[in-house]
Amino acid sequence: MAKIILCEINISDGRNPDVLGKVESALRGSAGARVIDIDSEPNHNRSVYTFIGDPASVLQAAKNITDKAIEMIDMTTHRGSHPRMGAVDVVPFVPIRDVSQEEALEIARAYGKYLGAKGVPVYYYEDAATRPERKLLVDIRKGQYEALPEKMKDELWRPDEGPFSFNARSGATVAGVRFPLIAYNVNLRTDDMKVGAEIAKRIRFSSGGLRFVRAIALPIEERGLVQISMNLTNYEKTPIPVVYATVSAIAETFGVAIADAELVGPVPLQALQDVVRYCLRVRSFDVGQIVESHLLD
Repeated sequence: MAKIILCEINISDGRNPDVLGKVESALRGSAGARVIDIDSEPNHNRSVYTFIGDPASVLQAAKNITDKAIEMIDMTTHRGSHPRMGAVDVVPFVPIRDVSQEEALEIARAYGKYLGAKGVPVYYYEDAATRPERKLLVDIRKGQYEALPEKMKDELWRPDEGPFSFNARSGATVAGVRFPLIAYNVNLRTDDMKVGAEIAKRIRFSSGGLRFVRAIALPIEERGLVQISMNLTNYEKTPIPVVYATVSAIAETFGVAIADAELVGPVPLQALQDVVRYCLRVRSFDVGQIVESHLLD
């Protein structure tokens, strides 16, 4: 069976059709890489491109997207509600099939060296982290783009690849290898950011909430809602239904209802197995019961 790795590039533009069109063209023109999802969010001013393929093809596709994004995105004018610090903000590589951890790390580091050689500081995170304090994205991205000029004066923030200097146009990039992550957002029927911030605080692990959940509150101004934007870093140990039920229960204590929820990008089939088990109360459900799962090679 062929080796398969997934890449999920996050760029700092979700509004400009010209930029998004050209970045997508760069991806779709990459031989051997299969696009499985593109998600652009104008309010966040952010887009996520998810694609899979053999390691060499995925690495080349990541380079192609990166070249176009850093050519067209100017961080000095960027505004958006989602945390960010670079034109190409986060680039995780995820082993999917027959790709060892070491092979995935080689791909991530080859990508980092490539971008660093173009003059963009690169930090490695998660399984590729070179220091314990750089394991988590939230720690590296603290202060966001605006903090980079001062960080680049501090030896503790010397990047893993690229120049130890502030790149005003492109900012800095975080790249690495990680377990399949689920980007899951719950939208609340309130425009009170204080309520949203308190719910996010209670749900995220770093402040005493659910293990393997990272959460922030973001405004969705065009809908008059507050979003609890979450990353579920291990859906096997903290399933989607548990997260939803917990957010709902906490929101109820504030008299706030849930408007709807969003899954950003692709989701492992195994994660949806838990949705069927918890929400439909189906005992001993297995993904093998899904007819289409037998069509996958």
